[in-house]
Amino acid sequence: MNQKINVGIVEDQLLFREGIKAILTNWDIFDVIFESADGFSVIEKLAQAPRLPDILLVDLSLPPLGKTEYSGLHLTVALADKFPEIKILILSVHNDENFMAELIKNGAHGYLVKDCDPQEVYQAIVSVVEKGTYINSRVLKAIQDRMSKKLKPGKQLMTGISAREEDVLKLTCQQFTAEEIAEKLFISVKTVNGHRNNLLLKTGSRNVAGLVLFAIKNHIVEL
Repeated sequence: MNQKINVGIVEDQLLFREGIKAILTNWDIFDVIFESADGFSVIEKLAQAPRLPDILLVDLSLPPLGKTEYSGLHLTVALADKFPEIKILILSVHNDENFMAELIKNGAHGYLVKDCDPQEVYQAIVSVVEKGTYINSRVLKAIQDRMSKKLKPGKQLMTGISAREEDVLKLTCQQFTAEEIAEKLFISVKTVNGHRNNLLLKTGSRNVAGLVLFAIKNHIVEL
């Protein structure tokens, strides 16, 4: 993509925060315009910021507010409420599908393990900004396996979505943009977005990442 992506970093470890910034300078499209060493002050800082980031990289393990826990999950919930236009990419040392599923249910758009290589950082940020989601395929497969075990044999969860909405959902899960989906289905981008909005309402999902989880849970897509 040609347009600059404004990035924010919420990470309490200075060395790691500076490391992310150094990695992002390898690509001209990224501009780090926001930083915070904690989560509890982010909402106020964003409210006073001259420009909002397109995406926030948020550490899952953030320092508490006094004796009160304030993790990346708490910040995700607050951001989804106060600044829903900002995409959220969670950073964590935990490669655990349970963490990721819970975060996405609460508004996160993607999940990145801290030991990933720099190219995946690039891929994840661009994917979240352009397509609304980034989830490592290996973690997605683990989520599918876990959810499949919870279903009783022969039991299918009701989806209540139309055939066309299912087409849009499947292509969304394949990481196609709205423009690409429109071209494949011979419909307008406006229609694609309309179907996506209907899907969000019908599934109770907060964002595209939530739709992907819904599709896996209901066996609409197989990995």
